[in-house]
Amino acid sequence: MGKLTEQFYCQGCGVPIQTEDKEQAGFVPASALEHETVICQRCFRLKNYNEVQDVPYTDDDFLQMISQIGETNSLIVKMIDIFDFNGSFIRGLHRLTGNNRVIIIGNKVDLLPKSTNLNRVIQWIKKEAADLGVTVQDVYLISAKTGQGFDQVKQAIDFHRQGQDVYVVGSTNVGKSTFINYLINDSVGTKDAITTSYFPGTTLGFIDIPLDQHSSLYDTPGVVNRGQLTHYLAKEDVKYITPNKEIKPRVYQLNSQQTLYIGGLARFDFIKGERQSFTCYFPNKIELHRTKLEKADQLYQDHLGGLLTPPSQATADQYPNLVEQTIKVSGDRIDLVFPGLGWIALSGEPATIAVHSPADVPVSKRKAII
Repeated sequence: MGKLTEQFYCQGCGVPIQTEDKEQAGFVPASALEHETVICQRCFRLKNYNEVQDVPYTDDDFLQMISQIGETNSLIVKMIDIFDFNGSFIRGLHRLTGNNRVIIIGNKVDLLPKSTNLNRVIQWIKKEAADLGVTVQDVYLISAKTGQGFDQVKQAIDFHRQGQDVYVVGSTNVGKSTFINYLINDSVGTKDAITTSYFPGTTLGFIDIPLDQHSSLYDTPGVVNRGQLTHYLAKEDVKYITPNKEIKPRVYQLNSQQTLYIGGLARFDFIKGERQSFTCYFPNKIELHRTKLEKADQLYQDHLGGLLTPPSQATADQYPNLVEQTIKVSGDRIDLVFPGLGWIALSGEPATIAVHSPADVPVSKRKAII
């Protein structure tokens, strides 16, 4: 974490001050230690520029804080990435909720195809959360990039919190900082209110933003979740899997015993069934490659990091082995969701499918959202 300066704690969030690692919590330039009041870089950016910086904490770090939230009477606002529900959902969330109400905000709604049934997306998110032990009051879809849905969510927070404190939680890279900035600028209303939010001894790692005289909004550190595909990729590869425009469908007519590779990150095998269409919804920059099933293993062995990219050649050796799951489908139109990448829509015709992805990033099934 960098060298700790034992005698100093941030007067904004209470985290121990350190001077060596800009990417970790509590960083300050060494010259700042001479100031009478020492606040970390994260708090400094918030105080002076209304900028919220994510400081990555591991699941274990975050779980140490969870009991503090569970013992409060508050509203918990959980942010997730619509394209990466599994990777952006904090697994210990049910332990921090206690009896508190939870609402979920799904980010990146602007990147879904226009034909998407948003009600189905909301129902899918509610079901996934329930399967992980969390009952939610409601789900709201936003775009941190465009601001779509922000006003509706602000009103929902005001309604659901019933005068109580609000804790905003989320994994790294889900758009939480952008959303917090909006709430600061819009809800608090004045910069003076923000600067008064820095008090010694506030909860470790949380930033306290007053909402009114009696309650606060707490920004919590972004959690590093190993179920996020981005953790297995180099920075130059992440741009390929991070959509920045509306996802365009790509339709493949496949015969049985054919394979589709999603770059070199995942694999889809059509094992058995009549010739049929499979509609792929992945970031437009990711290339899909079709081959015969009998040649698929050799293609991967020979071309991972080259033809099959990402991952890039430099990181291909470190990419986890792909683990196979077999799925039989018949009747219902379903999506096979590749966390952090996108999904493949199946028509409902009988089929036996095998999907391959890293063990920590398993493929899941849901009712079709288009």
